[in-house]
Amino acid sequence: MRRLLRFSIRLLLVLILCAAALGLWKREEISRLLAVNSLFDAGKIVQNFSHMDQLFLHRSLSRGQGPVAELTPGPYAALSPDAQQWVKDRAVTGLVILHHGQLVHESYYLGTAPQDLRISWSVAKSFLSALFGILHSEGMIPSLDDPVEKYAPLLKGSAYEGVSVHDILTMSSGVAFNEDYLDFNSDINRMGRVLALGGSMDEFAASLKHRASAPGSQWHYVSIDTHVLGMVMRGATGKDIPELMETRLLAPLGLEAAPYYLTDSAGISFVLGGLNLRTRDYARFGQMVLQDGQWQGQQVVPADWIKLSTSPQAKDGTAYGYQWWIPPQASRGEVMAQGVYGQYIYINPSMSVVIAVNAADRDFEAEGVNDANIAMLRKIAAGL
Repeated sequence: MRRLLRFSIRLLLVLILCAAALGLWKREEISRLLAVNSLFDAGKIVQNFSHMDQLFLHRSLSRGQGPVAELTPGPYAALSPDAQQWVKDRAVTGLVILHHGQLVHESYYLGTAPQDLRISWSVAKSFLSALFGILHSEGMIPSLDDPVEKYAPLLKGSAYEGVSVHDILTMSSGVAFNEDYLDFNSDINRMGRVLALGGSMDEFAASLKHRASAPGSQWHYVSIDTHVLGMVMRGATGKDIPELMETRLLAPLGLEAAPYYLTDSAGISFVLGGLNLRTRDYARFGQMVLQDGQWQGQQVVPADWIKLSTSPQAKDGTAYGYQWWIPPQASRGEVMAQGVYGQYIYINPSMSVVIAVNAADRDFEAEGVNDANIAMLRKIAAGL
């Protein structure tokens, strides 16, 4: 009996030591997994969205050596009572409004500050589209009809084989992908756990084997399409996205602060939703797009690409451009970069308005919320 007791105690000690060793070995992965599981909790979401670099692997991007592009103050535009209520209801954390290129409103909420680098979520897709347009104009990826595996051979044998660059730009790859953020086992949440546990986003994309429809035949929002776009750009240039982004897009914009990308364990940037900037810098990007790609006297993004990418391009007629959203009954050039939990860059050329919104709206998927947000953005623009 005593021998059995001693053996049991020794076994327990060994198990405890093994568990402790495993905990130390996998400490960072466990920490990131815990961060993923509590990322959107009511008491943490606001803090998390302004400090993603404390939770995940990341890579800083250079803003370049040039001066900050000034946002000239214009006549102050106070928010109407219903806009103030919208800010509260939608858990808005940052709001910057430009009118005729002038800063007419800036406000921050829920304890956040102007200096916060805020998570873009899918607003990052529109930044990548702009960068792609620059590379396309340089001849790096000459044809949108090229199959993605021409530039990303890892995708051979996956559901992406035979999918064109045009198809992924328009979210029409046909790849089966569950984008339900509220479903723990959805593809989008499995992808999040790849980031948390140190996996490879490239390998995750290549592991997708099933199609829901023929490539190009049907618009279906699939976030991993944007990662594949990044793979194409890396393969075509031999450079990573941060290096391309820094020199061709960020430096000319004259940002206030160096942004950063979330990354996987291989250092590959989370281009579909991991960009982090100040709200004012999101507005600067939007103003550049409103000005047909011109900024500070420089043609940063080709004007014809701005026109193409912000116009409906999906072959089934869906109002979606090249990684840009076109709102219902859009006026000429009216377009949005949009991300989950209430991130927007709203651009209305006819009113010469850009509105950058950051938020931590846990009810963003509730019925009617997105339509109400668009209506409010239009109302704010019309009231200037």
